[in-house]
Amino acid sequence: MGLLSLKRLMSTQREQKRRRRQVQARRCVADGSIASLVKHKGPPYQQQNQGVKIMRNSCPSLPEDIWYLIHSLLPLQDAARTACVSHTFLRSWRCYPNLIFDMETIGLMRGNSLKKRKVRLSVIDHIMKNHSGIGLRTFMVETYRWVNTSYIDRWLQIAITPAIEELTLTLYSKGDNLKYYSFPFSLLSSRGGNSIKHLNLSQCAFHPTAGLNCLISLHLWDVCVTGDELGCLLSSSSSLEQLELGYCKDLNYLKIPCLLERLNDLEVYQCKDLQMMEVKAPNLSHFRYVGDMARLSDGGIIAVKNLDISFYIQHNAIHYVCAKLPSILPTTETLTIKSLREEINTPVAHFRFLHLKCLTIYLNYFWEALSPYDCLSLAYFLDACPVLETFNLTVWQHGRIHDVISEDYSRLRQMPGVRHDKIRNVEIIGFFSAKSMVELACHILKNATSLECLTLDTINDGYKNPDRLSVHKIGCCSPIDEDLIMEAKNALFAIRRYIVGKVPSTVKLDVLKPCSWCHTGR
Repeated sequence: MGLLSLKRLMSTQREQKRRRRQVQARRCVADGSIASLVKHKGPPYQQQNQGVKIMRNSCPSLPEDIWYLIHSLLPLQDAARTACVSHTFLRSWRCYPNLIFDMETIGLMRGNSLKKRKVRLSVIDHIMKNHSGIGLRTFMVETYRWVNTSYIDRWLQIAITPAIEELTLTLYSKGDNLKYYSFPFSLLSSRGGNSIKHLNLSQCAFHPTAGLNCLISLHLWDVCVTGDELGCLLSSSSSLEQLELGYCKDLNYLKIPCLLERLNDLEVYQCKDLQMMEVKAPNLSHFRYVGDMARLSDGGIIAVKNLDISFYIQHNAIHYVCAKLPSILPTTETLTIKSLREEINTPVAHFRFLHLKCLTIYLNYFWEALSPYDCLSLAYFLDACPVLETFNLTVWQHGRIHDVISEDYSRLRQMPGVRHDKIRNVEIIGFFSAKSMVELACHILKNATSLECLTLDTINDGYKNPDRLSVHKIGCCSPIDEDLIMEAKNALFAIRRYIVGKVPSTVKLDVLKPCSWCHTGR
C-alpha cells in the first residue's frame, strides 16, 4: 500500500508538469515561438534518456526527512526495490528501521536446495553490510543452525545499536548434533541495554550477566540458560511485562522476584529440568504452565488471577489441582485444566477456591479403563468454588462406546451438594450417555439455583451452534467416527429421558445435535 501511494503521488506530479507544458506550448503557438520549446535534438535514444531523467526528477520537493519516513513505512521488499531507482531512497535504505528476514521473505523454505539457501543468505549478508545501523529499530532473522556463525556475528554487530528496540533470532535445527549458537549478551548489554524492549531467542545459548532496563517482553524457546543466569537478568529488568519460557533444558529453577511489579503474563512450557518455581510477582495476571505437576508446589506462586495448566505427560491433573492448588493459588479467578487422562476420581477438596469465577476443564475419557472416570465426582470441585459463575467441560472420548444407560430415575445417584447461587452458565461439549455424565447434569440442575443456560453438545467438533448447517459449507464438518455418531444419538436419547424433565422454566436448555449432512453414520 505504501509503494502504491508513492506511485500515485509521483504520477500526479508528472501529470501536473505535463499539463503545464501543454499550456506553455499553446502559448508558444499563439506567439509564433514554437522553436523555443525544442531544447534538445538528437538520436531517439538520447531523447529517451532525457525522458528518464525527467521522470526521476519528477518527485515533489519535500524535505529529506519526509522521504525517509515514507520509505520506512514500506514493506521490506518494496523498500529495497524503491532504493534501486531513487538516490534519495538509496540513502534512506542504509537507515531503514525494520529489517525482517523471516523464512518466507528470504526464501529459506524446506524445499529449497542448499545452494539456493546459501545464495539467499549472501543476499542478507549484502544488505547488512550496506546498512549503516543508524535508525534500526527492529531486527528479525530466521535461518538454520548450520549457517556459519560468522554471518550471525556480523549481522548482530550491525543490528545491535543504542537505538534497537526489538530483536528476534530464530535458528532452526536440521540435526541433534549441531551446537547452539552463543548469543553475544555482552554486545547487547553494552549497546542496546538501555533501548531493547522485546527480545526473542530460539535454539541458541543465552548467558546474561546483567539486567536490561527497558525490557518489556522476553521469549526464550529451546534456549540454553540456567536459573542463576535468568535470575541475574530478571532481578534488574523491572520493566518486564511478559515472560515466555519453552523447552529450556538447562533451566533448573525459576525465581521471579517481587520487584517485577509490571509482570502480568508468564508462560512455562515443558522445561524438563525445572525443579522449583518461586514466583513472587505481585501483579501477575495470567500464568500458563505445561509440565510436571509436582513442581508447582515446590516454590511459591501468588496473585495469579488466570491459570491455564496442562499435564501432557502425567495423569490425574484434575485430582491434583483440586487437592493441591487451592492452598497454592488462593486468588485465582479463571482456571483452565487440560487432563491427559484421569484414573482417580476427583476428591473432596480440603481447601476452597474462594475467588474462582470461571472453570474450564478439558477431559480425555477412556472407556476401556478398568474403572472409568466418574464424572459425577466433579461435583466436589464445584462445591469448592462458592462464587463460580461459569463452568465449561469439554470431553474427548476414546475407546469402545458403551450403550445408553437404562436405569430408571430412582436409580440415578443424588450427591448431597452445596447450593450454588452464582452459577449462570454451564456448557458440556462432547456430552455422552454414560450414567455419571447424566448424573452430573442432573446434579447441576438441582443445585445451581441461579442457572440461566445449560448447553449440552453431543458432538465435540468445534462448532457451538444448534444448527450446524447454518455455520459451515457442505463437507466442512470434522470427520467423526461412526461409533461416536452412534453415541451422540444415545446421548440425545438420554437427554430426552433423564434431563429435559428436570430443567426449570427459568433455565434455557440448548441441545446441540450432530450435523444432519455430515454426521449421519452408515
